[in-house]
Amino acid sequence: MAEIRPFKAWRYNYKLRKQIDELTSPLFDVVSEKQRARLYQNPHNSIHLSVPQGENAAWKAGQTLQQWKDEKVIVQDMVPGIYSYFQYFTLPGDTKEYCRKGFVAFIRAYDWSDKVLMRHESTMPHSVDDRVAILEETKLNVSPTHGLYTDSDFQIEAMLDAGIQQPIYEAEDYQGVRDVLGVVNDAASIRKIVSIMRDKQIILADGHHRYEGSLRYKKMQLAKEPTATGKEAFNYHMMYFTNTEAHDLRILPTHRLVKNISDFAPAQLLEKLAAYFIIKLVENASDVNEIILGKQWAFGLLMGDEAYKIRLKPECIDLIDWNFPDKIKELDLTVMHYFIFEKILGIAGKDQTRSEKISFERNFTECHSSVLSGEAQFAVITKDISIETIKEVCLSGYTLPQKSTYFYPKVICGFLFGSILEDEFTSPFDSSL
Repeated sequence: MAEIRPFKAWRYNYKLRKQIDELTSPLFDVVSEKQRARLYQNPHNSIHLSVPQGENAAWKAGQTLQQWKDEKVIVQDMVPGIYSYFQYFTLPGDTKEYCRKGFVAFIRAYDWSDKVLMRHESTMPHSVDDRVAILEETKLNVSPTHGLYTDSDFQIEAMLDAGIQQPIYEAEDYQGVRDVLGVVNDAASIRKIVSIMRDKQIILADGHHRYEGSLRYKKMQLAKEPTATGKEAFNYHMMYFTNTEAHDLRILPTHRLVKNISDFAPAQLLEKLAAYFIIKLVENASDVNEIILGKQWAFGLLMGDEAYKIRLKPECIDLIDWNFPDKIKELDLTVMHYFIFEKILGIAGKDQTRSEKISFERNFTECHSSVLSGEAQFAVITKDISIETIKEVCLSGYTLPQKSTYFYPKVICGFLFGSILEDEFTSPFDSSL
């Protein structure tokens, strides 16, 4: 089902290998303003391609890319490969070091209706527009999205282990994660990986906006080329693949910050919440995460200098009139977006992806600071989501609200770039796949 293929990555010149820590950057949708300001100071940092600044930003990214090619800041690998990408990380309160093993390859950009690649999350249109513009100007996949496949036999990992023995890059990123990149470029191993992946369905874990950007770009090109064969470079997209069975996947919660609600009054909000939720005052805001842990339909509420635990009254679950199956209606995130954002704040579900009143923050401390400073009127603290829940959502054909998940660790931008320029994409190796 899933057609993947090796590719000839563009990478930083070998002479810059020891500077790779200074050339990588966080993905476009997680990089902070403070990080951007620092990274922009390095004229060769990958952020100039992924998040170009100023007016005509996408055009600038195209110009930067051409300059880097001309000056050999980046060079293209001579032979196609599938790139081993391992991430070594620890979690708060846990001394164990985890290693997430994955690989980067191109995948055909499938329509959602093909049911080869499954999404679990809604997107924000303006972010997709941004990705399409950069793709049009650069003809480059600047960073890989993250796809999940399931293989309980772990058939691919041994080949990835072989590919990582002589690392191309090794870096410690902004998350404190050790990222290691290698390459598998022997034909037999590549054919085997391609063959194993052929019967897989892929869950899109991270990068919905970038993938939709590739999908929209493909459709734009097909409209211009009605005689296209399907083998053209614009039909493909660069992705990082990991195995759901490896137990090294972490999905962290993404909290909601609310601002710009006119005539906002904390007492009035609590009164409206009380119609649907059981509300309990929490003495120490920092305890909220533990208090809601493991409790269905429970959230933290930070407002002013006070914190609350709010939990949906069980009899209220049947009030949800969104056209979802029961399993989706009963998810915490559905409860939050239906009752808090639609019923109480009056932001209709269809408008929530575009609402400037709702923003997203993974860090609890940042949420608390934003509320205390008055930058946000209140924050809703959520819990993490299991991979089983993600699978259920994908199989249902529905999606979670935008920014519902934060897969950890994130891949980084700058290890490799994937060209969809025809003469840089094709290879004599293609005929042997």
